[in-house]
Amino acid sequence: MLKSILKKSTALLLAVICTLSFTTSCSKSDKTESTGKPQVQIEMENGDKMVLELYPEYAPETVNNFVSLAESGFYDGLTFHRIVKGFMIQGGDPKGDGTGGSEKNIKGEFSGNGFEQNTLSHTRGVISMARSQDPNSASSQFFIVHADSAFLDGQYAAFGKLISGEDVLDKIADTPVEANPFSGEVSVPTEPVKIKTVKVLSK
Repeated sequence: MLKSILKKSTALLLAVICTLSFTTSCSKSDKTESTGKPQVQIEMENGDKMVLELYPEYAPETVNNFVSLAESGFYDGLTFHRIVKGFMIQGGDPKGDGTGGSEKNIKGEFSGNGFEQNTLSHTRGVISMARSQDPNSASSQFFIVHADSAFLDGQYAAFGKLISGEDVLDKIADTPVEANPFSGEVSVPTEPVKIKTVKVLSK
């Protein structure tokens, strides 16, 4: 009888251990593991969302600038004003025509400007800073690469990458566009592609 009780107790104990192990493994798999890197979410006016992971190890000042602008609400209500399918989508201009920015310009953190630590390539989903001919003219405008564009490497400050929402990137890239009256580039959306908010998820 004692053996029978011991067997039952052992079986019960094993069942409890297995249940606890299963519960623990389930709870871990249900959570998105943090990489310790900053993450931001771009939510569009229609509810579509893109989440980007930012890489301060490549472009620290660029990341800090983008996070600061997002936290201040700077990007809320702005648009993707320049869209070239198979290349990139560009936004972050308060004027909405490619000529505006914030009150601050930052150093161009890319190798062509003497910043060798930025080796992040402009592959699909990478976010990078737009600028004028002046290498230190980046401000608030950014672009997300729609298709690999290695020719931009070393000339623009790439600083993060999409970790979810590539379907949203494709959807925005499919927006009907017309010619820019000044440059002739066919990249101006025929209808506003509006950002509802850019939210910092983690820093």
